Amino acid sequence: MLTVDFSRLNLQAGDRILDVGCGTGRHTAAAARFAGVTVIGVDLDFKDLEAACGRLDDHRKFGLIEGKWSLAAGDIGRLPFGDGCFDLVICSEVLEHIPDHQRAMGELSRILKPHKNLVVSVPRFWPEAICWALSDAYHTASGGHLRIYRPRRLLARLAAAGLRPWARHYAHGLHTPYWWLKCLLGPNRENALPAHLYHDFLVWDMMKRPALTRCMEQWLNPLLGKSIVFYLRKVA
Repeated sequence: MLTVDFSRLNLQAGDRILDVGCGTGRHTAAAARFAGVTVIGVDLDFKDLEAACGRLDDHRKFGLIEGKWSLAAGDIGRLPFGDGCFDLVICSEVLEHIPDHQRAMGELSRILKPHKNLVVSVPRFWPEAICWALSDAYHTASGGHLRIYRPRRLLARLAAAGLRPWARHYAHGLHTPYWWLKCLLGPNRENALPAHLYHDFLVWDMMKRPALTRCMEQWLNPLLGKSIVFYLRKVA
């Protein structure tokens, strides 16, 4: 399940890509499919890094990897890279978890080369606000979401870090009703049958990717997209 639309990014052989908060490596693996690139996935969670390693190794075995990749433990507030190291930085569904998000945005800008791209995605304001209204446990859990971003305010913070937007889109329209249902029934309940069935449907959809649900999601994304994705360029 990809949030970033790589077709917008014109990746070239020799590009260095950083996936910050890579989790289990979905975007790291997708970027590593491009020939000649070097991709680094960074996360604080060692279990997620282990899962990412397994995912990337599976992709390699199936001949899907054409670039180089590596994984590292790191903190978005103190990234262990020099200034202007990367041609593309991805930060998907991370900033809403970070206490000092302005410092994190500064780090994302610092390690990016001038005139190169940063992709940031966060939960969309109004679907996320409904989740918060339905369940306190949704956002107060350990590692939960600390804030809901309004697009204008997020872009203002990113602009303060020297980044200018050039595109945006919404993603995961099929997932929004699942999270509303999950919050309504209790986000920590494992035996809620409606949420369980919906989850099974989403897993089936991600594995099979039938044309009908692909069309449904494209239609739903502008209306119900769970995530908003910004494409930004670092000014000189």
